[in-house]
Amino acid sequence: MPPLRFAVLGAAAITPNAIVKPAAESPSVELTAVAARSRPRAEAFARRHAVPVVHDTYDDILADPDIDAVYNPLPNGLHGRWTVAALEAGKHVLCEKPFTANADEARLVADAARSSGLVVMEAFHWRYHPLAARVLAIVGSGEIGELRHVAASFCIPLPRKRDIRWSVPLAGGALMDVGCYPVHMVRTVAGTEPEVTSAVSATGWGGVDRATSAELRFPAGPGPGSGSGEGLTGAITCSMWSHRLAAIWLRVEGTEGTLKVRNPLMPHLFGQIKVTAGGRTRRERHWSGTTYSYQLAAFVAAVRDGAPFPTGVDDAVANMAVIDAVYRAAGREPNRPTP
Repeated sequence: MPPLRFAVLGAAAITPNAIVKPAAESPSVELTAVAARSRPRAEAFARRHAVPVVHDTYDDILADPDIDAVYNPLPNGLHGRWTVAALEAGKHVLCEKPFTANADEARLVADAARSSGLVVMEAFHWRYHPLAARVLAIVGSGEIGELRHVAASFCIPLPRKRDIRWSVPLAGGALMDVGCYPVHMVRTVAGTEPEVTSAVSATGWGGVDRATSAELRFPAGPGPGSGSGEGLTGAITCSMWSHRLAAIWLRVEGTEGTLKVRNPLMPHLFGQIKVTAGGRTRRERHWSGTTYSYQLAAFVAAVRDGAPFPTGVDDAVANMAVIDAVYRAAGREPNRPTP
């Protein structure tokens, strides 16, 4: 079959790793066009990454009949608007996380996606790597017993005050940008949706949250290793500026042992699963391939073959609902779409 022809909305810093490099390595994908908030910016991106077509506007991208799918890495507050616009133009969408500015907007985008019959994937790339599948297999095997607590953290230093992630109008903030990952991880491992029991948040530049943490409680449900799910709690921690300068991990505690994951977002860079159960500890290392390459392959399979995938619109709405609940529990209002 001919390659899936992708275009990029914007020239975001994540784009080379998320789509340019994986596309260059895949015979099933061709990166054909780009548009940015200014043509010189788009032209510079195209020269750097050998993208053959530069369009003046995002609307021109969507009107191009030679494009099958778009990658949407725009600021958070614009994700919803341009995902819907792409669907209306008949394009499949790989949308960066978080899916939208808030859960209400996510539900509107999800409705549009279902009506279109097109593929819309939220780019939680960690979920497509074999390490994620291995974590769920271990949890589901009962090796560490019934789940009692699942926690995850994503903390980075982001001292650039002019970065879009410090902007309220662009729906920035630690919980939105990095915290959406821990939320997604604990939901995925638990296999059921949490109640937010408490949360705290610290305000940073621009008025967004620079650090947020939350405590969760999961109801009885069909979690992969939780049995009845009774007594299962959770926690998430995230920051763009705090005393936790760098921390990317997932921890699962069960009645018979623990599972700890180092660097679940980039397993090929010193990623590790450590399991302690039955008085013994083992480590599983040496994970190859990038999360983004696996994600792109799953996207192509969904478009070409109708293959199922785990980060569709239902999952996206559920994740945004937890993010909104964390903000409210911390005394903040959820974000709004960019005007």
